[in-house]
Amino acid sequence: MVNISFGFILLISATSCLGALNFKTLDAEVGPVVYVNLLFRHGDRAPIKPYPNDPYKDPNYWPMGYGQLTKQGLYHHLVLGSWVGKRYAHLLPKNRNYNPKAIRVQSTDVDRTLMSAEAHLAGMFPITDEEKWGGIDWQPVPIHTIPKALDKVLAAKFPCKKYNHEKHKFEKSAEHKALMKKYRALGNYLSKHSGKAFTGLEIFENLHSTLMAEKMNNLTLPSWTKSVFPDKISVPAGFSFATPTWTTEMKRLRGGPLVKEMVGNMNMKIDGTLDPPTRNISMYSAHDTTVAAFLNTINAFNFLPPPFASLVMVELRKTAQSQYHVTVLYKNSTDPTVEPHILTVPGCSEACPLKNLEILLKPVIPDDWDKECHQQKSTDLMSNLP
Repeated sequence: MVNISFGFILLISATSCLGALNFKTLDAEVGPVVYVNLLFRHGDRAPIKPYPNDPYKDPNYWPMGYGQLTKQGLYHHLVLGSWVGKRYAHLLPKNRNYNPKAIRVQSTDVDRTLMSAEAHLAGMFPITDEEKWGGIDWQPVPIHTIPKALDKVLAAKFPCKKYNHEKHKFEKSAEHKALMKKYRALGNYLSKHSGKAFTGLEIFENLHSTLMAEKMNNLTLPSWTKSVFPDKISVPAGFSFATPTWTTEMKRLRGGPLVKEMVGNMNMKIDGTLDPPTRNISMYSAHDTTVAAFLNTINAFNFLPPPFASLVMVELRKTAQSQYHVTVLYKNSTDPTVEPHILTVPGCSEACPLKNLEILLKPVIPDDWDKECHQQKSTDLMSNLP
């Protein structure tokens, strides 16, 4: 029988290794950051889709529309951007002036992630007198995006036959069936009160997301939620976030492209082959699913839903001996003032030599994603249909 405590083992691995290094003294203990990949979830938003019995499904409760950022969501990223700008000021031009040669920003093609990036960058680059234009105290910064259906890295919506095959195989596995059995009673309770059918772990993820959005908009939640939200729902919701990258092959095809890009960025920074070579920051504005997939792919996910405006920092540091180490930090709170945790990739230290990190992550980094995705034969896919 498959042991479903696997996730909790990873939880312990990712959260119990915080004693060796101190977040505040990393520069002295390891060396300064010379490059950083930043990945964050968008800010607070309206529910994407209300559940059938939702007392707040009237669109009048959400004047900007379902799934759109709230003012609080914009503000959280404005403050977070200021924090990021101060932390990495040495990687930016003097006075944190904007310069396209220092940073590149990528977002999914979704309103809330694009607007979160804009608010974040407004906080990161406070406009100086010489940059002012038209009497507006705002410095525009380019944000790159591609349609969701073509996005292989952040939205992960580009079709992949091999991934679909691996996902279907996992859903038929004893491990997945054990998870469904473990949470069936809770799922049935949620289904009864929400009116949403319990057909998979997604019910926990979706209801947790909706209830959290309503709570953060100061709406009174129904009485039936008191015994289950957030504590009882959060753990199975975390499993739901982890299931798209559950096996090594699923990690490789779902989270692998982003891991590959981040590792590639750091190697190109060292080699001087980045475009342009002066770029010091790569920023990615995405979703809770993106954050969870990335962290689970490197085996550092805490198996809890990533909060609004949560932030992952993958820092390349140069030691006094001119060696390159990587620290992974996770700011797993919507509160922009909360300090991040230092995460550990299993098998390495908190400050992991880049070459060691590459060896550890090799199984989840695709050599040729397109080739691997579409080498799956249709007969193989058909053989796994129920």
